[in-house]
Amino acid sequence: MAAVKLAEALAERADATRRAEQLRARVVSSARYQEGETPAEDAAQLLAEAGEVLDTLETLIRRINRTNATVEMGEDGTLTDALARRDVLRLRHSVVTAAADAAAGTGDRGYGRQLRSELMMLSALPVAELRAQADVLAREIREVDVRIQRTNWEADLLD
Repeated sequence: MAAVKLAEALAERADATRRAEQLRARVVSSARYQEGETPAEDAAQLLAEAGEVLDTLETLIRRINRTNATVEMGEDGTLTDALARRDVLRLRHSVVTAAADAAAGTGDRGYGRQLRSELMMLSALPVAELRAQADVLAREIREVDVRIQRTNWEADLLD
């Protein structure tokens, strides 16, 4: 039997998560019904099916986490390290972009002044430098993400 690649397991995890959510919604809608009516679906059977999907999902998540913690990516460290790096880069990019937008007055109507007697709004941060920093961070995010995706398709899922 061929080894399962990490990327395939990640897709399977996403499918199982969606399936569990769909089953949850169906259980909730079938959990009560009016006297004299027949429920649209058997809530107990749906609940049992959801339990099986969630058991499979737990096993899959454990295997993915074990693989992520074990697979080495060279200078990025383990796959888990690279995922943490990408997550923090995304947060850092969000903060820098929000700061640049706020300093530039993005979204503010009447950023300048309409009358000479009104006070002028000034930027407390260097907008151009922040935009340049955001561009560098965006490039780093893309580079790390490419390495992560490559590793996902190269690494075999561990048991």
